[in-house]
Amino acid sequence: MRFDGFSFGSIRIDGVSYDHDVVIVRGEVRKRKKKASKKFREAFGHTPLSLEEGIPWKCSRLVVGTGNGALPVMKEVQVEAKRRNVELSIVPTEQAIELLKAEPSRHQRHLARNLLSQQITKLGCKYPLVLDVAKCQVNPW
Repeated sequence: MRFDGFSFGSIRIDGVSYDHDVVIVRGEVRKRKKKASKKFREAFGHTPLSLEEGIPWKCSRLVVGTGNGALPVMKEVQVEAKRRNVELSIVPTEQAIELLKAEPSRHQRHLARNLLSQQITKLGCKYPLVLDVAKCQVNPW
């Protein structure tokens, strides 16, 4: 996934410009459906991220870009992330982009695991290894 640009109210991902909030799930970009959270707007001065939006929880890490810091994230979202054991990063969008750039894609991790598996087979290792591609470490099982 390539982030080409970001400015107030706009983001460019893989050559496509979006002038609305987006949600990225497993490489798919879709519009944020914030209508369900609008009822909390008065309390926050801005439509917050709430559990009402159907947050994609099938992940180990959830990165929330807050624009220039204006997007509030409701406490219930933070509590639910902790309950689900999901690492939650709430940072300005510019920093969120950097976090996502640093994270290898699922495809890259899959290729790395296959390559490692092939190398282990060639070397005749009898103990399985786990490769943590995100941290570039090899850990014994």
